[in-house]
Amino acid sequence: MSGTTFDLPGRMVMSAIADAITELARDMRFAVRSLMRAAQLSPDRVNALVFSGFAGIALLIAVVGIAGVLAFSVSARTREFGMRLAVGCSPQALLRHVLSEGTAIAIVGVGAGAVGGFPLSRVATSFFTSVQMPNMLAVSAAAAVLVGAAVVASWLPAARASRIDVIEALRSE
Repeated sequence: MSGTTFDLPGRMVMSAIADAITELARDMRFAVRSLMRAAQLSPDRVNALVFSGFAGIALLIAVVGIAGVLAFSVSARTREFGMRLAVGCSPQALLRHVLSEGTAIAIVGVGAGAVGGFPLSRVATSFFTSVQMPNMLAVSAAAAVLVGAAVVASWLPAARASRIDVIEALRSE
């Protein structure tokens, strides 16, 4: 069933159900129209809403994962970053270096996903003939969003690395 309206028998059934509910619940203030509206929601819209929620959660997990890996990397390399700053590296160059590491992680992840995803999508289309796989524009847009999210996730550890106190970093183990 495509679209947001029911065919004629479906409308007759919904009308009969609405009439029965209003007869049974005359003393209650019951919103039959809201039930009818909820029943007419398109399955495509519901699927899009559910998949968007899952995609948002997956993106959040990816951002937290990249930020965590880079935060660990920055804390483990505090002495190295302190030495770089001591020999004349600018904080902006250090910031760009850590941001490029986060971007590289994302590009490798997107590449691995593409290498594994495209053959699996061919296999999936052979099993699920009614499912249409996304086009290259959608896949490219998703990859761009992931790389952009990785740059955003890398910003906080990169800023922390660029603000390292040189004396404290050289004194640490």
